[in-house]
Amino acid sequence: MEPRGLMGGFYRISEWIMRLAVINLLWIVCSIPFVFFGLTMFIAPQSGATEQDMLGSLYTSLILMAIVAPFTFFPATAAMFAVARKWVTGETDVSLFKTYFRGYKENYKQSMIGGILYTLLFVIMIVDFIVYREQLNILSYIFIAFLALLGVSIFNFFSMLVHYHMKTFQLMKNAILITIGKPFRSLSTAIMCGLVIYISFFQFTFLIPFFMGSIVAYLAFWNFNIIYTKLQEQAEKLKRSEEEEAEEAAEMDREDLVKDEYKEANREVDKEGSK
Repeated sequence: MEPRGLMGGFYRISEWIMRLAVINLLWIVCSIPFVFFGLTMFIAPQSGATEQDMLGSLYTSLILMAIVAPFTFFPATAAMFAVARKWVTGETDVSLFKTYFRGYKENYKQSMIGGILYTLLFVIMIVDFIVYREQLNILSYIFIAFLALLGVSIFNFFSMLVHYHMKTFQLMKNAILITIGKPFRSLSTAIMCGLVIYISFFQFTFLIPFFMGSIVAYLAFWNFNIIYTKLQEQAEKLKRSEEEEAEEAAEMDREDLVKDEYKEANREVDKEGSK
């Protein structure tokens, strides 16, 4: 029996801390190659290393992260979003390990393909930004905007991946369309998730291994679920209005039929009377 009052509050808080921490740790463990290459960027450079050497080491780490991301980071993140979906939709007592690894297995192929496509898009954008930042300032800002748009669309991609049954290209297309079509929600997702990531990296680094990913997944899917609910309501209203219009049209057809039958009957009566 769950305790009530103050102790009940502490119990629920500790339960959520445990849930978030377990899923975050599973996410990191399933992304170990990606995490390992990411950590190499923060290792202190050797004394005497030139700026060119440091940049070369940074680019090497980023390239290796890009190579392994579709096969480790993206499936692990999809599994984390599968658990976050359960939490947001009210199924908070699901088995964490079972739900996570089921989501990992079921979404692995699509998340891998989506990861390859997203990684290619990011690489193209980043390379273009590096090339044009010294030549044309305006273009560099445009590429930054595209990178931000692409980053937010990834959250919608993972949310849609675990919520809908669609082909990978449809998921990516709809994720980008929702990101563009719902700018305020997209902005709020970017602000909330960006704030969590910023605090985790620059203020409280202990959040990274225990809470950062799971909190971001929960907030991103929570925001997406609001969009999904509103779209469902709009679809239902449209369906109701179409049904009402169809009923009105059918009623008008019935009235016209009755009128035609009435006129036909009158003509028959007139013919009989003239005889």
